Amino acid sequence: MHIAIAGNIGSGKTTLAGLLSKHYGWEAHYEDAETNPYLNNFYEDMQRWSFNLQIYFLNSRFRQIVELRKAGGKVIQDRTIYEDAYIFAPNLHAMGLMSTRDFENYRSLFDLMSSFIEPPDVLIYLKASVPTLVNQIQKRGRVYENSIRLDYLKRLNERYEEWINNYDLGKMLIINVDENKFSENKSDLGEIIQKIDAEIHGLF
Repeated sequence: MHIAIAGNIGSGKTTLAGLLSKHYGWEAHYEDAETNPYLNNFYEDMQRWSFNLQIYFLNSRFRQIVELRKAGGKVIQDRTIYEDAYIFAPNLHAMGLMSTRDFENYRSLFDLMSSFIEPPDVLIYLKASVPTLVNQIQKRGRVYENSIRLDYLKRLNERYEEWINNYDLGKMLIINVDENKFSENKSDLGEIIQKIDAEIHGLF
């Protein structure tokens, strides 16, 4: 069983992964953000480091998925390999922060890698408005996120909506984080768990 949590920066993916891992007793696999050697550089100079950052994430996520499938068992994954390819990399390209040559190289590599992997059994999308994202980003206080621009978050949100509207790889749940405060409210978390249970039981 493989559940993956998707969502913009600050939507609460890591928090939800931890809460669900605790509830179900499943292993949580988190995004490799703290040890990413390019992240600080990227936020200081996006154009210079965008390709390096995306290749690092692509390699890291592909390796993670291969290891998850090899190990078997029940896992909850914080962010998917698809988000980089359909949201972050094309957004950087559209903003002129990644060259067409680099973007096409990246997409070619992603297309090859994705042909070797299975999508998650259930995708949970955390939908959040820009004010909610900004509020949660400020709360966690990561220094390298201080320079994230509002227009950058807005563009990412638009691409998330487009991707989710066309997602057809498997079962999906959409959680509106503006309304569902699962990190603070147990009944809100319970609502998410009920929805997951309904999807899981439908898989057997």
